[in-house]
Amino acid sequence: MKLSVLIIEDNEQNMYMLSYLLEKHNYKVSTAYNGKDGLKLAHDNKPDIILTDIQLPDMDGYEICNKLSHNGLSKKTVFITVTSYAMGGDKEKSIEAGADGYIEKPIDPDTFVTQMENIYKAKNN
Repeated sequence: MKLSVLIIEDNEQNMYMLSYLLEKHNYKVSTAYNGKDGLKLAHDNKPDIILTDIQLPDMDGYEICNKLSHNGLSKKTVFITVTSYAMGGDKEKSIEAGADGYIEKPIDPDTFVTQMENIYKAKNN
């Protein structure tokens, strides 16, 4: 079965790279460039995995994870924050907000999909 991924990312280059890598690995990808659109797409499409940047123009990734993880999506939905805003405590803050995993940018194109899949498997196995 083809898993679906929602990417919430405001940087076009990052969005392109993430979309390209995931589509190349046979994932169904939907995209949002801000939190408001991301929340709507998450509820409309019910993706298996949600990748969200922490720094977005209208709300941060922590707020998105918090809202989505407590609001009607499947308990199997996997939330992963992806950010270059790598400060001490960001990983812990992501987990507290409802994320299942955290991946730092710049992403490594050779390992990113495996990192994401490992987080997915850890929650759903």
